[in-house]
Amino acid sequence: MKHLLFAIVALMPAMLMLAGTLLSLLPLLSVKRLWQVFMGLSGIAVVCAVVTAWAGPQLPEFHPWLMTTPIGNALALLVQLLCSVIAAFSARYLDGEPGQRRFIAALAGVLSAVHVLLMADHWLVLITAWALVGGVLQRLLCFYPDRPFALLAAHKKQIADRFADGLLIIAAALAWNEAGSGSLSDLWTHIDRHGLSLTLQLSAVCLVLAAILRTALLPVHGWLTQVMEAPTPVSALLHAGVVNLGGFVLIRFAPLLDQAMPARTILVVFGLGTAVLAGLVMLTRISIKVRLAWSTTAQMGFLVLECGLGLYTLAALHLLGHSLYKAQAFLSASMVVRQTRLHAMHGTVAPIPISLLLAPIGAIPTVLLIQSIVTISAWPWWWSAVLGLAWAPLLWLPGQPGSMRTICLHGGAGLLMVAGLTGAALLAHALPFGIVDRPNHLLGMVALTGMATLYVLLVVLQLRPQTLRGWRRWSYAGFYLDESFTRMALQYWPARWIPRALKSGSISAPSTPAKDAPR
Repeated sequence: MKHLLFAIVALMPAMLMLAGTLLSLLPLLSVKRLWQVFMGLSGIAVVCAVVTAWAGPQLPEFHPWLMTTPIGNALALLVQLLCSVIAAFSARYLDGEPGQRRFIAALAGVLSAVHVLLMADHWLVLITAWALVGGVLQRLLCFYPDRPFALLAAHKKQIADRFADGLLIIAAALAWNEAGSGSLSDLWTHIDRHGLSLTLQLSAVCLVLAAILRTALLPVHGWLTQVMEAPTPVSALLHAGVVNLGGFVLIRFAPLLDQAMPARTILVVFGLGTAVLAGLVMLTRISIKVRLAWSTTAQMGFLVLECGLGLYTLAALHLLGHSLYKAQAFLSASMVVRQTRLHAMHGTVAPIPISLLLAPIGAIPTVLLIQSIVTISAWPWWWSAVLGLAWAPLLWLPGQPGSMRTICLHGGAGLLMVAGLTGAALLAHALPFGIVDRPNHLLGMVALTGMATLYVLLVVLQLRPQTLRGWRRWSYAGFYLDESFTRMALQYWPARWIPRALKSGSISAPSTPAKDAPR
């Protein structure tokens, strides 16, 4: 009886959000009242998610096709909290808009499908729930049906989703045939007993390719950076929650990926390539929302990279932290715009050149030192070096005139920030996610080389920006990867609602507004 009660509580967030969708489709309530009811349902769903997260260890497989996990419970709570914040923001942001009922119905529908996906313990539930997330999200991306470039971005996402669905079906068929069951728990048991056969290796490859398509890694990233014409709450939901689901699925399939070196290699190649290239593109952008979109692409690259390296716990922490940060960043984008304008009015000061070269020498040993002190949990030394390179810009000293005392204070503050971030990550790494890391040292050295290359490019950009003038044009254009995908999409999968000029190729979808062009 106790397990049945907890099982009902675990299913309540999905059921409540489904009820919100049904209420939105029926003209029984005014729009204002509908927002209030939706907020009430979301609040109850948050309480249920808290109870489920607290009772997680007491809830093993409560249905043959559904199962709660520590990481799934944490994400369910986070997603529902973000949904409540986004809904409160949307009620004010969309005040007076004619399509608010459609928006509420789609928002609730996405959340309901996400909750089911987070509990999926069967291939059919996983595939169906993920497909529903993408299908319902399509309505939010096309909230303004008179904006052709937003429709084009949604069309490209739909194409990527259908390919991902096909790859997931192939992965499921291969694994099901090998394990004799569609249950993921049965698949883990089969792997423990018999290891990975060639069939399961192929299944793992199809799975990671599907995740790459769903997380908008290069070269199918264009739709994620071009949905800025959708309402800002949609951007917050997409970047803070939906696009992160690929990382969750990879973490969930850690038992399959542990022994699948071809699949892990693919994750490292695509993840590292996306992180480096998207990070470089982000440096050339001026529009705040577009920079945030490219930042999400880069962060998804890092998330997939961590999964490929076998650092699943760190990937889970990255996923949770990125969701919180991106939701706050998009919902406060107007404040960021004002701050950026004030910063531009005061001018930018290049850092002291010597600090660019000495920053890794200070950051990497600091990470290693904190890692040796905080013995609760740790990661491989090469990942400490990767984090040191990622946090090294915190130690760049401003080039404006100042006393030695000012320089020392700035450098000391940077070292404290690096130490604090490292300690917080290590302590959070010890949280009971129920995940076992399987780091691969050969792939780790590849990741370290890629991060070192990125840091060298950042230093060159600061010291000799004129030497990268040609690169800047290529970088601003996203290295022309999305253009090729867009042409192929319009040629082989045309959409009736795309203007004739777009179909003929006389104009192409801009990756940013015209005002964002480099000067």
